[in-house]
Amino acid sequence: MLSSPTGVDFARTQQLWKRVMVSLFLLADKAGGDGLLAEDGSSISTPVLRVSQLDAFELDAALEQLLWSQFCQCFQHLRPGHLTPFEPELKALLQLLIWRFTVYSKSATVGQVLLNIRYKNDLSQAQRYRPMSRQQKVWFALCTVGEKWLKERFYSLFLTHPADCHMHKVRRTLALLSGLAKVASLLNFLHFLQWGRFPTLTERLLGIRAVFTRPPGPYDLGFQEATRELLWHGFAEFLIFLLPLFSMGRLRAILRTLLPWAEDKGDSIGPSSCRPTECALCGEWPTMPHTIGCEHIFCYYCVKSHAMAEMCFSCPKCGLELKALEPVKTQIEMTEFH
Repeated sequence: MLSSPTGVDFARTQQLWKRVMVSLFLLADKAGGDGLLAEDGSSISTPVLRVSQLDAFELDAALEQLLWSQFCQCFQHLRPGHLTPFEPELKALLQLLIWRFTVYSKSATVGQVLLNIRYKNDLSQAQRYRPMSRQQKVWFALCTVGEKWLKERFYSLFLTHPADCHMHKVRRTLALLSGLAKVASLLNFLHFLQWGRFPTLTERLLGIRAVFTRPPGPYDLGFQEATRELLWHGFAEFLIFLLPLFSMGRLRAILRTLLPWAEDKGDSIGPSSCRPTECALCGEWPTMPHTIGCEHIFCYYCVKSHAMAEMCFSCPKCGLELKALEPVKTQIEMTEFH
C-alpha cells in the first residue's frame, strides 16, 4: 500500500509531525496578558510561543549549514577529502565564532534575534530582565558546541585502541551516558510541550529561559488565531507530504477484497466483468491493450506508467500483482458502436 519513491526525506515527516504535536499543545494554553516590562522595555512574563522557540533552533541550524557550505567552497579546488580529517574541529570553530558574536555578546542566538526573543537568567529572582551570566554563557558553549564535537569525534577517538584496552570501557561508558542523555532530553521535551519552558535540557540545567526582547506589537496575531493557523497549516503540510506515499489503486483493491459487498456490479470479478473495450485504469478505450495476468485489460501507457511509479503494482479491480506485461488481441463487434 505504501509506495517507495527514491529520495524521500523522512526527516521532513518527523519535523512536520513534531510541528503538529506542538500546535495541539498550544490549543490547551491560555493567552497571557501584556506581562511585566523590564527597564529596557522587554517583556519578561508574557510567555513565548513553543513554536517560536523551536523555530529559533531551526534558524540556527540553517545558519550553521550556510556558513559551512560557504567555507567548503573556499577549498573546492583542493584535493578531495583534504578537510575531512579536520571537519569536526572546523565545524566547532565556526560554531564558536557564532557563539562569540551572538550568545556571548547579546544573550541570544541568531534565530532568537529574528523572532524577537532572547535568553533570560531565570535563576535571578529580580522582576526586571537579567541577561545570562558569564558562567552560563561559557557552559552554554560547552554543552552545545562541545557536545556536537564529541558526537562527531566519538568513534574516531577510540578506533586506534584495541578492543581489550581500558579505552574500550571508556567508550562503552560514554555510549551509556549518551543514551541516558537522550532519554532525559525526551522527557524534558515532553515537559516543555506541557508547560512551554526550557525546550532543551541545556537550558533547564543552566537556568536560562527565552523571553521577548520587546513586548509584542498591536499588529501581531492573537494567541488563539496563531495557534489555530499553526495547527491547520501543520496538518495540511503533513497530509500533503504523506498522501503521495499511498497507492490509492492498491488501497481500493484491498478494500474490495476485505469488503466484497461494497463492490459495484460493474466491478465484480468474473467472466462477464472483463470488458476488452475499457481500460481498468482510465476507463477509456484501451490503446495498445495489454494484460498483467488477470482478466482485465489496460492501456499500454497506463499500465507502464503505473508500474514505473509503484514498485509493486497491482490491478485496481482484482488486486493481482504485476507478473508479466503481455499484449492482448481483442475482437471488435459492430454492435458495440450502435
